[in-house]
Amino acid sequence: MSRSEMDKGGVRIARRSARSSGLSERVTARLYLVGWAAVCRLPRSWMYWLFMRIADLLWRRRGKSVQRLEANLRRVIGKDASAEELRQLSKAGMRSYLRYWLEVFRLPAIPADEIMAKMRMTGDQEEVALGHLAAGRGVIFALPHMGNYEQAGAWIVRRGAGSFTTVAERLNSTAVYDKFLEFRESLGMEVLPHTGGGGPFERLAERLREGRLVCLVCDRDLSRHGVEVQFFGEEARMAAGPAALAVDTGAALMPVTLWFQGEDWGARIYPEIPVPAAGTRREKIAAMSQELAQVFEEGISEHPEDWHMLQKLFVADLDRRRLPKVGLDGSADVTQSTTTS
Repeated sequence: MSRSEMDKGGVRIARRSARSSGLSERVTARLYLVGWAAVCRLPRSWMYWLFMRIADLLWRRRGKSVQRLEANLRRVIGKDASAEELRQLSKAGMRSYLRYWLEVFRLPAIPADEIMAKMRMTGDQEEVALGHLAAGRGVIFALPHMGNYEQAGAWIVRRGAGSFTTVAERLNSTAVYDKFLEFRESLGMEVLPHTGGGGPFERLAERLREGRLVCLVCDRDLSRHGVEVQFFGEEARMAAGPAALAVDTGAALMPVTLWFQGEDWGARIYPEIPVPAAGTRREKIAAMSQELAQVFEEGISEHPEDWHMLQKLFVADLDRRRLPKVGLDGSADVTQSTTTS
């Protein structure tokens, strides 16, 4: 076979592969959307049973995601905890994670009265945050991957925020991404894409200067815009965006943690992390991000089973040679994506 014939054959194989891949994505997207509709229509008790069985199956198989979850949870509970304690915690963690996805799918079918009645708020900072918004001052809610932030978003909108802006990752499937976008916008969210359009930082800053609410999940960021913090006694990378936005706009940076409380939802809004009076912009962002990490530590330690961190987070677990140099300019990658949790 000549070189020309081999090249042509390779092109045909590549084209068939691309068509096959495209077909696979379309089929997967279709099944995903059909499944979403079914979860909304079938009784919750049936779906809860199914999702818990899926969680237990994934936990028993002990794949990479479960191993990463356990590696992260080991930092939370300490080296002195037994292997059995860690395994039972990771089992509860997988059940919490699958409950999150069940509730995301079912949220369009949950009555607004139930969303409001079953939220259990700790502390008095919700009134402070709503007061800032009423006075025209922007507020940044910075969250770790905990509990159900879609439900919390629907709650804060109905509680008085009116709407808020967040960031989501673009998915390979346009149909699925559009469904998520439509769903979140129906809850009162303005969703900015994580990539494309020059980055969301300036749009978020604009919303904050208008006195609006921005919500960002930010406990993991491996881009060059991330900031290294001490987290559970080790180095980890967090998104610099929330602190950078607070420094640039004067908005109130308020950490939030979420958890499941029986059949209800729990939440705590923490007091504002103030911008330091002294230091360069870079130093202020680093100091505020470190304080944010300390607040997250507190919330995660209280509800470790509801911390859905199934990805590598701590620098010790990463290949330092492949990590981008920390930039701290805050101009892009303001948050780890929230779409895929």
